[in-house]
Amino acid sequence: MSRAIIAALLVCVVIMDGCASKDVHPAPASYQSPEGKPKVLAIWMPWFGDRRHMDVGYSSQDTEVMRRQITEARNRGISGFVVDWYGDRRPFHDRSFALLQQVASEMHFQVALMYDETEDENGEATEEALAAFDKAYKSYIGSQARYHDAYLTYNGRPVVFIFPKRGRTDWNHVRETLNGWSAAPLLLYKDEAPPQFARDFDGYYAWVHPGHGGWAPDGSDWGEQYLDNFYKNMTTKHADKITVGAAWPGFDDSHASWGLNRHMDARCGKTFEQTLGFYRRYYSDSNPPPFLLIETWNDYEEGTAVERASFQNCKRPS
Repeated sequence: MSRAIIAALLVCVVIMDGCASKDVHPAPASYQSPEGKPKVLAIWMPWFGDRRHMDVGYSSQDTEVMRRQITEARNRGISGFVVDWYGDRRPFHDRSFALLQQVASEMHFQVALMYDETEDENGEATEEALAAFDKAYKSYIGSQARYHDAYLTYNGRPVVFIFPKRGRTDWNHVRETLNGWSAAPLLLYKDEAPPQFARDFDGYYAWVHPGHGGWAPDGSDWGEQYLDNFYKNMTTKHADKITVGAAWPGFDDSHASWGLNRHMDARCGKTFEQTLGFYRRYYSDSNPPPFLLIETWNDYEEGTAVERASFQNCKRPS
């Protein structure tokens, strides 16, 4: 399967009629996609060129590379990049996002932040989150930010993804502070927030994950059970929140310095094909989820990149 076919698959499965629907549940009208289909976003990693990460042949701070990536993403039906971001804890990543937002503004593309919660056990997770959001508002999101027009919004509110780590952040306090913005952000949490913070989040997003049995040694668990549980949970327990579906081409963290020998077989493109259309089991064309997140555009260290993906000369499973 060539990259051209993968691009066509993304457009056809997500934008046009795709898999047959079953167990379809209505979503709140306020949380439906206004275009009648999910807006497709993709995770964009900002750290290549930093010596702590592998060499992929380009720097994440090369604006010509960014222009090429945005053009290619748009040709595949992708409307925006969601960028892994740590605030001032990772200056290289922050600089990459600043450059990307500038290029996105020039090209009428969209970007959003995925804030990575700190893993430090120093008791300052809440303060670090508040400082990061203050920077995000002043530099990237608020009306005074130079390229704020490129920042992703939904129903007039900026969208911020949260990637939880240690869970030490007091999100009640953070949410109270963020409500003071001129337009309070929509906070989207991975999978499901802890009960004490559930009211602080406006929605949940799925992430690359196998089912209850965990990572299969042969990579055969491509996430079917996990996705089924996620969409079922959103339509039955959290119908009042924003659903962000997910799709991935596979997973392999053997190239990552933090790798744990986790593997999810790409199955010659079938994993991407099936995860792309999975949301249709629970959502119809008349009530699609607002967003579908491609995980990822360019994470080569965990084997989820679609940027250069090709499944030529391999045999697809039945």
